[in-house]
Amino acid sequence: MPTTILLTSFQTWLPDQKSNASDDLLLKLQAENDPFPDQAIFLTFLRQLPVDVFPASDLAIAQIEHLQPDVVICCGMAESRSRLTVEAGATPRYLVAQVYWFIYYIVLQKIFSFQGLSYCLSALLGSKTNFKTHFLKTAVDLEDLVERLTETEMSYDAGKFVCEGLYYQVLSYLRDYAPTTGCIFVHVPVLTPENISPILTDFRLILSRLAIWVTIQRQNQRIDTTTAA
Repeated sequence: MPTTILLTSFQTWLPDQKSNASDDLLLKLQAENDPFPDQAIFLTFLRQLPVDVFPASDLAIAQIEHLQPDVVICCGMAESRSRLTVEAGATPRYLVAQVYWFIYYIVLQKIFSFQGLSYCLSALLGSKTNFKTHFLKTAVDLEDLVERLTETEMSYDAGKFVCEGLYYQVLSYLRDYAPTTGCIFVHVPVLTPENISPILTDFRLILSRLAIWVTIQRQNQRIDTTTAA
């Protein structure tokens, strides 16, 4: 049985940005004829999501409901990083961050929705939440996933912004409605002629290892079903 993987990327969010590295990476992968000749992997791309937590989450979750993938890989750009970073999980702290970015929304340009503002104001003015207690962790074993990869490492900081917001919303949805579906978030550095090849190689290996992870999960589910019967 093939492994179905849904990959998402973001649009740019600043006027001087020519592209978003997450979308650049998916575009490179999408252009390849057969990146996994030895594995049955079916890739679906949901590219250039809006840089707004709630519309982006709605689009991603709608595609998850339609496609019912085995794995979801959300990707975003991290301009300050030099390697691929796979995020261990996410918290709802992005809600508070949106309050401050609302100033940007008003003064410079419209990049956030008023729906998002209503959520983040309630988070900011409501209870004194310790966001660490609301950490949603990916079910994928990231240590195994990134082992011996030269351009990839784990991260415990998903960014406190739209990237973390999308990751949190998708993890929350999968926890409640599709608990067997794996999900990770990958931050992508700015791509250059020097780093694109090794980063793309690592990214392919991540997808290949996730397909193996799916196979193991299916085997475990069959064993559990047999034992229960």
